[in-house]
Amino acid sequence: MQQVINIFISLIAFLLAVFIAGATEIDLVLRVVILAFIIQWIAFLPAYIFQTEKFYDLTGSLTYLSVIWYSLFYSSNSFTDLNGANIATVLLITFWALRLGSFLFMRIHKDGEDKRFRTIKPSATQFFMTWTLQGLWVSLCSMCALTAISSETGVIVNTLFYVGFNLFLFGFITEVIADKQKTAFRSIPENRDKFITTGLWAKSRHPNFFGEIILWTGIAVMSFSSLSGLQYLTLISPFFTYLLLVYVSGVRMLEARADKKWGDNEEYKKYKANTPVLWLRFRG
Repeated sequence: MQQVINIFISLIAFLLAVFIAGATEIDLVLRVVILAFIIQWIAFLPAYIFQTEKFYDLTGSLTYLSVIWYSLFYSSNSFTDLNGANIATVLLITFWALRLGSFLFMRIHKDGEDKRFRTIKPSATQFFMTWTLQGLWVSLCSMCALTAISSETGVIVNTLFYVGFNLFLFGFITEVIADKQKTAFRSIPENRDKFITTGLWAKSRHPNFFGEIILWTGIAVMSFSSLSGLQYLTLISPFFTYLLLVYVSGVRMLEARADKKWGDNEEYKKYKANTPVLWLRFRG
């Protein structure tokens, strides 16, 4: 029964992305969304055969790079008719994908495994579903940018563009700083079984996820003025990112793991009671 559910979820994920892409009425957007899933399904095969998740996150980042540059290439007639705002949008997503992909790959290479996949890898349908959901993640997060880039006007430079640009920078910098602070904290042997409460982690229990949500909100704002009609459905990007990080693969799992490990620790109870789960608290 569980195998049927896994396959059903995979199918729904694919159809949802295809439906929204089709609603844009831009053939290029539909093509790159399908490409995003094809890349995941191809990568799934060696991952399942060799029972490894070590290149899962890296594949996600490479998929972002593939779809965003594919869109820029075909929307600009092989780079001969380039829109400056399109280039800026593509470069922002490129820098983010390269940074996050390399960071996650090096982390899993150092740790040896991603504990989330311990019970997932042995099941072909569940592992396949996980790769398919990554295709959904890439598709929904990038689709507003893909649509704007592929539209007749391309990404439009106006006040909203600059607002979105600055939101992206704020979110990106927040995520980078949070990741660096936690990496430095973990590199100290004495902190092996401790939880971080310094830097941005004193303002939020998950500042890296906060940054991720803000930067994709920035991309959506930058893309907004180029959209029309049902294309506004692609603005699901920041909402999907929030739901994914808070209720699926991020906050929910990490909070449960932390509660299990430090639930009886009085300092942890105090930290949890006084520190927001996600949003940065600038006062105090």
